[in-house]
Amino acid sequence: MLRSIVFAAVFYLNTAAFLLLASPLLLGPRSWAMAALRLHARVSLWWLEVIVGTRMEVRGLERLPPGPVLIAAKHQSAWDTFALVPLFRDPALVMKAELMRIPLYGWFSRKFGMIPIRREAGPSALREMLREARARAAAGREILVFPEGTRRTPGAPPDYKPGLSLLYEGLGLPCVPLALNSGLFWPRRRIERYPGTIVVEILEPIAPGLGRSEFKSAVVERIETACARLVAEAAAGPAAPPGARQLTDTKQER
Repeated sequence: MLRSIVFAAVFYLNTAAFLLLASPLLLGPRSWAMAALRLHARVSLWWLEVIVGTRMEVRGLERLPPGPVLIAAKHQSAWDTFALVPLFRDPALVMKAELMRIPLYGWFSRKFGMIPIRREAGPSALREMLREARARAAAGREILVFPEGTRRTPGAPPDYKPGLSLLYEGLGLPCVPLALNSGLFWPRRRIERYPGTIVVEILEPIAPGLGRSEFKSAVVERIETACARLVAEAAAGPAAPPGARQLTDTKQER
């Protein structure tokens, strides 16, 4: 707990320092701001390893196609929102529009060219999201979306929203599923951080052209199967986080 509290203080101070010190980049090229975003992620990951002992392992980078692509990532933790950024060449994240109204944070999100979605606006929000995503893809960027819309505890039933299928159909790009186990080591809505290795696995791409139902079944099956495997792998490790053990014990009881 002490290490978790120390890391939380360092992480938020580090983030505030980046926002303030990098604010002149709001007036410069977008590429400079994106470089600062990647640097913030790498520094945060370094602090997480030094203070808590949490490392990151990436598998399957060779499966990532070149050029614009749709990336459907499992979302278990706030860790996902910054740690995934350096893995890609020039990602544009789909994010809640209200976050863009936060001073500095929102200004930078606009500078980065992130894709806002106004969830309260219903179908019109999805159409607007697709227009923005098409513009980013036309510029050669990867489109990164968390298809469940919010963080889900490891082992929770999947809840994939229709926006992912809309993007897949409307962009006509390969979709790369991404599995992870970050929620075991950086739990949602808790301050505890656990030592160990967060694994991110890039899975086999899904070619464009499938029907919506077939596509959704494929992407859900690939992500959820891989995430369950990563949880089981963490539970079998020498220093398994508490959540991994509990999930494994529950499944065995069933």
